Amino acid sequence: MTPKELKAQYRNERLAARDAIPDEDRIEKGLAMAAHGGDGIEVGAGDIVSGFLPIRSEVDIRPLMAHLRTRGARLCVPVILDRSTIVFRELVPGAPLVPCGFGTFGPGPDAAELDPDVMLVPLSAFDSTGHRIGYGAGYYDRAIDRLHQKGLNPRLIGIAFDCQEVPSVPAEPHDVRLDAILTESGLNFVSEVIG
Repeated sequence: MTPKELKAQYRNERLAARDAIPDEDRIEKGLAMAAHGGDGIEVGAGDIVSGFLPIRSEVDIRPLMAHLRTRGARLCVPVILDRSTIVFRELVPGAPLVPCGFGTFGPGPDAAELDPDVMLVPLSAFDSTGHRIGYGAGYYDRAIDRLHQKGLNPRLIGIAFDCQEVPSVPAEPHDVRLDAILTESGLNFVSEVIG
């Protein structure tokens, strides 16, 4: 099986496992993530944190984002511009959200575009060394690459349920390793493991 085929298999299996989480459990697990990450994720006043608004069976990290805001973080979320590009627009209380493609919503074109210092990254599957499998379109890989080209190095924190872990993600040259993974069991920094 090629790395691409194995990634597709893991993606399908782990998303099916995520889909199978009952709604009540998904809410409780999301609140546990907020408790673990709310004070565990290092942010200072004015740090820009990109989160995301949940689609399908993703965890709802809005409680976590709200807690980070109380600690002084500026929040933004991804907005799809075209088939290959996302930008991060500032999310401010009370601002209207507009449809942004693929079932997502986000701030409109009048919102400020920000470069995140910390990225909360949704994913399909992950392993203990910080490799991730996204949804297959490569939006986050390209966004992270653009930030690196600007000389920026945001901290990457994968957001997933425990059931999305796999033994080993087949890494490809374009893959960027996560710095940490937040699940309902806790915030785990992978840089110590891969040292």
